Parts: sequence; structure tokens; C-alpha cells
Amino acid sequence: MTEPSVIAVRGLSKRFGRKIAVDNVDLTVNRGDIFGFLGPNGSGKTTTIRLLCGLLTPDAGEGRCLGFDILRESAAIKREVGYMTQRFSFYEDLSIRENLDFVARLYGMKNRKSAVDQTLENLGLGHRQHQLAGALSGGWKQRMALAACMLHEPRLLLLDEPTAGVDPKARRDFWDEIHRLAGRGVTVLVSTHYMDEAERCNRLAYIAYGRMLAEGTPESLVAESGLSTWTLDGPRLADWTERLRALPDAEQVVPFGTSLHVSGQDGAALEAQLHALIADPAISLRRDAPRLEDVFIHLMQRQEDER
Repeated sequence: MTEPSVIAVRGLSKRFGRKIAVDNVDLTVNRGDIFGFLGPNGSGKTTTIRLLCGLLTPDAGEGRCLGFDILRESAAIKREVGYMTQRFSFYEDLSIRENLDFVARLYGMKNRKSAVDQTLENLGLGHRQHQLAGALSGGWKQRMALAACMLHEPRLLLLDEPTAGVDPKARRDFWDEIHRLAGRGVTVLVSTHYMDEAERCNRLAYIAYGRMLAEGTPESLVAESGLSTWTLDGPRLADWTERLRALPDAEQVVPFGTSLHVSGQDGAALEAQLHALIADPAISLRRDAPRLEDVFIHLMQRQEDER
């Protein structure tokens, strides 16, 4: 028997005045997923997350989160969800332990001290437990915020751009922890701007202007995009950039280190144009695999054209 989805919503919509923040979104997240939510600033990611966890009431739509109706049982959803906001929202003049103890009190946890002790140990915070939250680096603040989310052992984590502003090692450590939690059966929905993080999710969704543009595995999104990509290597590639962008079927021309990546949907036409333009034997041209970033930019450009 198939296990019910952790999140299953249809037609989710939310308006603030004349602005449509979320526009008829359908979303399904299964147990144990690490589901990446991608989109530019103002695309509706945060509003969607708040609708899912009961902090906002949708104007239209229906569905369930953790088996609870999102319209009628939002209080029950809040007790079962760990929500990590974009901004650090804890008391900076309290220690890590004091902050976690405060959160445990909010949840009315009877085994408060043992829960805090266990969470400190699980997240590697024990040796810093008496340090003031305001004195922590970005990476340690992030770890403390995740600890606060996990205190009540939620079945679902909603993480809103959790790694913004932290160094690469802290980001990697954070994602190692996310995969460890997913291995224990915790479901994770995480919004991010980083393509390397998106590649660590087993499913992804792109959202822009409040509308869902695409959903699937990283591999299926690349395959279904229809994009073809070529990589150029050689000297003085900067001199070629504008000429490449003038090609009729070159949708994207992006420098990557010492290379240029050129992408477009009409692969045959773009290949012919590239070979006709580049006669310099010092420039090598090879077919390459599109990346998630290419797909993301393609979806955004298509949506802007439609608008």
C-alpha cells in the first residue's frame, strides 16, 4: 500500500491586496523527500511555505500537510512541523542552551532538559551551549536554528533559504545533516538559490511570479527542458561573447572559468550557427550536458516572455 504524501495541495492561492503572491500552485511531497524549492526573490516561495505550515490561510485551494487539512487543522500542523525562517529569529542575549530551553517551553515539552541535551549533542553544539547566540558566526547560528527546529522531533522540516550568507564548509556540513535527517525518515522542503544545493535534492520545483513552472527530479528537469549546450575553450573568449549572443538560437551565453557555455532549444540550428561563426582553430567546441542553472534561467526567460 502506498504511503500518503506528506504534503499534497491543489490550487493553492494567496493574494495581498492587488498582488498575487501564490497563483494556483499544486505541490506533492513524499515521505523522506529532500524537496528543493527554487525561484527568484519575490517568487512566492516563502508565502507558499507559510501556507503549508499554517502561518497563513490560503484564499483558494485545498490539501493536506502531514495528514491534516491545511484550512481547518493548521494548529495541528504547527505542532508537527519544524520551520526555519530566512532570518535568525532567536534571542541574541541568551545562550544556545537558554534559547533551546525557551523553544522547548513554547512547545510545552515535559522532558525539556533531556530533549535540549539530546539536541545539543545531535547537532554538535554541546561545547558551545553556554555561548551567547549573538556571538555566533553565521554557520553556528544556522546550526542552532536547525537544533531549535528539531527539538520537538517534527516529521516535516520547512527550511526557507537556510544557508544564505554562510561559508561553503558550513553549507556542506548543514547539507550533510539534512541528508542524515532524511535518512531517519524526516521529510524536508528547502528553498534555495544555490544550484549545487539543488543538485543535492531528490526532487525540485521552480516557482516564479507565484506560479509553478516545473517539477521533477534534477535529471528529469534537465531532460525535459529540451536545451542543448555547447562549451567553448580557447584564448580570448571574452572577445566572442557578444558575437555569440547575437546568434539567433543562442538563448544563453555564460562564462564559466576559462570556458563559455552556449545553450538554446533548437540544438541543430544552434550547432550549425556555432560552426559557421567559429573558424578559429584555437577555439574548441564540444557538445555538453545542460546544467540545472541553464534550465532555471531558461524557465525564467520563458516566463518573462509570456508575461
